[in-house]
This record gives sequence, structure tokens and C-alpha cells, in this order.
Amino acid sequence: MTNTKIFFHSNIRYLRERKRMSQEELSLQLNLSRNKLQALESGKTINPSAADMVGFSEYFKVSIDSLLKVDLTKLGELKLKELLAGNDVYMTGSKIRVLSITVDKNNKENTEYVPVKAKAGYRTGYNDPEFIASLPKFSLPNLPRSGTFRMFPTSGDSMLPIPENSDVIAQYVQDWKSLKPDTPCIVILKGDQDFVFKMVTVLSDTEVLLKSLNPNYAPYTVAGGDILEVWKYYKHQTGTLPQAETGLQELKTLIMGLSARLPTIQQ
Repeated sequence: MTNTKIFFHSNIRYLRERKRMSQEELSLQLNLSRNKLQALESGKTINPSAADMVGFSEYFKVSIDSLLKVDLTKLGELKLKELLAGNDVYMTGSKIRVLSITVDKNNKENTEYVPVKAKAGYRTGYNDPEFIASLPKFSLPNLPRSGTFRMFPTSGDSMLPIPENSDVIAQYVQDWKSLKPDTPCIVILKGDQDFVFKMVTVLSDTEVLLKSLNPNYAPYTVAGGDILEVWKYYKHQTGTLPQAETGLQELKTLIMGLSARLPTIQQ
């Protein structure tokens, strides 16, 4: 059974601190005791009352659904301002939704693995808690405590020198429009398009440029509406030992790079 992560206590603390209010000041505004507010913010009160949730929602102008299910600390200031301005259903660059996750017995997020055979099902089940719970899952060391991570296998040679059949560990991007140019990412696309591991540059609200590390592959664009999820590269693991390039391999790499640039040079 999948455990849903609740962010209510950390969200109300974050929103209070963002307004630079003390617990005493907020408790007076909401007609709560300071001890009760402290218990709510610390998570000691596991099931806040409906009245309390409505009170925080109305005061901060954030829906109860977002207070419970969205980690507001990860939205970024611009996106948070949009939410507080009333844009709670749709945000530029992505829909705010509950990312389905699984946690271990210590309530720590697992890292789910999406095997090749599960790729087709992932496009329809990426937001289905039961599907995500069916994926292989791991608790990987040395990952940042903040953020949600998932592992994806790569195929093909478009991202050389990262070897084919590597496993890429990537962090979920809530708003892909905030990405810096040429950010390496796993991009989940709609329909029959495959998962791609590319350098991502957001060109506009509706167009995203995808570029391979391997210069033998030409960049191309996809429509923003075709993107289901974006996962930013964190690290990868591979069973392939690196090999030093021979003189012939270096020459081949140089020729492929020149060939890829030739149309641009001719212009």
C-alpha cells in the first residue's frame, strides 16, 4: 500500500516564516493557542481538524489540497507568488499535482526504478499511486534529503560519452520552465514517443529544444504540451569501464562533430 506524503505542517511553517511572522502573531490572527500552532507546525498533531485547515487556507489564500499535498518550499518564489495570487489549478510550465511516491518504514522517500518493460505503462500510470507502488524501489544513500528521485535506464548512443544501458538517477522538476539552458534531463513525452535523455532548453511557453551530447545527433524541438514529466539529471551508474580513445576514435569523433556542424557552417 502506498503512503501519501503530507506537507501540511511544513507548509504552514514555511508560509508563516515567509510572511516574517512569529508563532505568537499568527496564533492571534487565527485564534489559536501558541502551543497548538507549535504542535501543528512540528507535525505532532498528525490529523489537523477541518476547521484548522480551513482557517490556514483562508488566511494564506492557498487551497487545502495544496496545503496538504504540494511541497510549497520547492515551488520557487515566482511560482509561489502565482499560487498566492489565486492561480492554484494551473501554473505556467506544469500543472501542480500530487506526485505519486512510495516511502519506507521510516517515512523516507524511496527511489523508484522504471525498467524498460514498464516504459509504455509509465506514460499512463505515472500519476497512479498503485502503478508507482508496483515499480521496483530502492533506498539509495547520499541523495539530497529534499527532492524526489527516480531511476531510468538509457538506451542508444545519443548521450555518449555516458554509456548505453546506464541507469540515470534524476530529480523531479515541478516547473520545467525554471530550468537553465542545456540542463541534462530525462523527458517523459506523450503518446508513442520514447523517454529521452537530452540537454533541455526551454525556448518559449510552447517549445522546448532537446539536444544530445553526441554531436552525431541533430537537436530538435518538442511542444510543451507533449511533455508529461521532466527529471533533472543527478548522477548515473554503469557497468561499462571507461576506455581511453585511440587516435582513430579521436579522429572519428572530430569528423562526426564537423559533419553535424556543416549545415550551420554552409549557411
